[in-house]
Amino acid sequence: MTARVLFVFYVPSGGMETVNRQRCQALRRHGIQAECLYYEWGAGLQNKVDFPVYITNSDEEIRRIIQERNFDTIVVTTDHTSFERFRRLGYKGKLILEIQGYGAVETAEKQLREAASAVHAHASALMNPNTPHIAALFRNYYSTIPQFHYNNCFDTRFFAYRPSGRPKFPILAWIGRIEDNKNWREFLYIAHSLLFYYENLQVWMFEDHHLSRPDERKQFVHLAEQLQLTKALQLRSNVPNQDMVSYFSQIGDSGGLFCCTSKVEGAPLSILEAMSCRCPVLASNSDGVQSSVIHNVTGKIYPLGDIGQAVLEARELMYHSSFREGIRKRAQQHVLNEFHPDKYCRQFIEMLRSI
Repeated sequence: MTARVLFVFYVPSGGMETVNRQRCQALRRHGIQAECLYYEWGAGLQNKVDFPVYITNSDEEIRRIIQERNFDTIVVTTDHTSFERFRRLGYKGKLILEIQGYGAVETAEKQLREAASAVHAHASALMNPNTPHIAALFRNYYSTIPQFHYNNCFDTRFFAYRPSGRPKFPILAWIGRIEDNKNWREFLYIAHSLLFYYENLQVWMFEDHHLSRPDERKQFVHLAEQLQLTKALQLRSNVPNQDMVSYFSQIGDSGGLFCCTSKVEGAPLSILEAMSCRCPVLASNSDGVQSSVIHNVTGKIYPLGDIGQAVLEARELMYHSSFREGIRKRAQQHVLNEFHPDKYCRQFIEMLRSI
């Protein structure tokens, strides 16, 4: 099948930039000419791509892109308001609404309820990466529109474990924006508790400082100081995606782990990145993680808000070497089997054919 597809999102940053970059590269190997449009600049533009990426929020520029590129399908992530805009700018092809995650479940329900008129008027399909609460909302509000639920793709050929020599200290890592849903507070409390057991523990936090709010940043600094984490804490901003291969591999080899404390998640790419690099994952039971983290099989799950249980699960991962090694191996294989780019492309192409 040959087709021309445009993926649209607000800003190229974090997981969404990684999703778009990897699937565009994979789809192009299957004959789909995939491109991206972002409304604003983002730090993810530092990651190299071999396909067109447009950065504009200008009606005239978007009109020109649509006319010149003649897309068969436009996949819009989150921004349902763009449907009427694209129609007004002359686009007559298929429109698909994709939801990778809204954060809080209440926010997701509010947004999808408000989107109803635009979605029913213009959407040919809905898609999401096997996120249970989003799938339920799709069924509730859009039962007559075709719905497609399948995992994101992840290319382990370019993002996988790289031996780096075992660090002299265990590393506890976190990735996200310094904002409420990513739940940085809970992570800091978990790190504080683990320092009682591992005095030389290093705490690495990866973020995009462009996307944090000043008031949250101030609270973050205050709590880190209050919990006496400043000596152990290293904050890294806007690390190029490919450099994370080395970081995740070091974290895994150190005897440490990656901790995802989000209140609600769609399908976090950071978890797949960690698993592919043999870095054990401890995640809150935040809905969308269940396609990747299977408790005591490919990682660890703890009840959101239960810091004591999170610490117990983390200590088991860090202390029991044979159990830890089994988790690392099974997680790496799970990513390869369930998130393979070819599997994603087959499902995506079948979706295009069916609509």
